[in-house]
Amino acid sequence: MRWLALAAGAGLVAIAFFAGSRVADTREGLISEVVALFAGLGGVSLIMYGWVAANIRTRSPRAGPVMSSPQPKVRTANDLLIGSSGLLVAAVLLTGIGLSSGVQWAALGLVLLLPMMIGSAFLCIRFWRSPSREWRIDLQRLTRLR
Repeated sequence: MRWLALAAGAGLVAIAFFAGSRVADTREGLISEVVALFAGLGGVSLIMYGWVAANIRTRSPRAGPVMSSPQPKVRTANDLLIGSSGLLVAAVLLTGIGLSSGVQWAALGLVLLLPMMIGSAFLCIRFWRSPSREWRIDLQRLTRLR
């Protein structure tokens, strides 16, 4: 199922690029623009599903609840690294938009980048507020797939 979603998503993205090359100021061009937008939306959604959501495994309904004492999770500096990198990327993008296009476009960019900035700040805060943290960057944990 995962590979089917990835292949269908890649096909829809290819259709979106092809339809995007046919966009013009005519009726057919407007239809191509709509096809490009919907194919791109569907393609990216399928690629994200195949890449992320298909990895989620559900527990068997027959398996009983596992009772164990919750262990406090030790936070490594990975959270701080990823969060600060996200905030740095957002600052660079907003500065570039502000310098090249003006304050109004920078405000629009801020609105669009706000979810990424909130998530990055959450990672930084989660590291700082953790009762047990390690100042160690675990590259294996950062690079491995689920």
